[in-house]
Amino acid sequence: MFALLLDAGHWFSYPHVDPVAIHIYKGFGINWYGLTYVMGAVLVYLQLQSKSSRTRTGLTVEQAQEFIVYTMFGIIIGGRLFFLIADMLTPIDKGGHSLTYYISNPLDIIAIWQGGMAFHGGLIGGVIGAWLYLRHTKVRVMPVLDEAVLWLPVAILLTRIANFIKPELPGRVTDSPIGFLFPGYEGYRYPSQLFEGIGMVLIVLPLVWLVRSRPDIFRTGAVFWTFIAGYGFVRTIVEFYREPGIMLLGLTGAQYLTIAMVILGLVMIWRGQRQPVKAAPSPQKRPAKA
Repeated sequence: MFALLLDAGHWFSYPHVDPVAIHIYKGFGINWYGLTYVMGAVLVYLQLQSKSSRTRTGLTVEQAQEFIVYTMFGIIIGGRLFFLIADMLTPIDKGGHSLTYYISNPLDIIAIWQGGMAFHGGLIGGVIGAWLYLRHTKVRVMPVLDEAVLWLPVAILLTRIANFIKPELPGRVTDSPIGFLFPGYEGYRYPSQLFEGIGMVLIVLPLVWLVRSRPDIFRTGAVFWTFIAGYGFVRTIVEFYREPGIMLLGLTGAQYLTIAMVILGLVMIWRGQRQPVKAAPSPQKRPAKA
């Protein structure tokens, strides 16, 4: 039976969904890619403003709103900056662009509406934005980050679906029956965008919620670092199916970063678990009345 399925050719056809979600006026509109960033921000905000979350973090509803603004600025700046660096390091025959290209086309430097965001840069930028805001408001950072990442796997799934619709970030050429014939690309390719999104909701999402459900075992910060390690693991595997850009010693440039994420996440969880639990301060006895 399985052999018959393998001999049946390619199982799926590319759906050709309009990449513009909302058409506004004469070619202007909101594409699915940009919309997924808004959806992701809403998911994080809904979590942070919930009563149970605010009890754990100490944020007010107004502070949760401001936190999203700071974090989104960091994500956009960091994600675009890292994309530009990676794009200029990628060989032109692999789809990269040189520095002279961006000098000649300065508008493309900020053209995030066309896509072009690097996850690792967005993550670093978002964490920096979050840290700057929480430092200013004197709110503990790690409890907030623990809450903020709970729905990020779903947000990443939505973004990868948008990448698939665009289409961009296709996988490697394959004879596998699950390959798609992406518009503008030669040969059938793995839908690596969907691989990453599915991995996020099947592996990382249950992991972060499992860790969050056991505060008696896991210390503050464990949820965030579980997300970091989980994303690194999934992305490392997906990179074997994704069209490579920068290659070094058989691994892609992204794999070196994602392997580092796995190691960093596990080390930080281990380090956090070794920290002694701080005893709650005992209430002071009121002096007896004379």
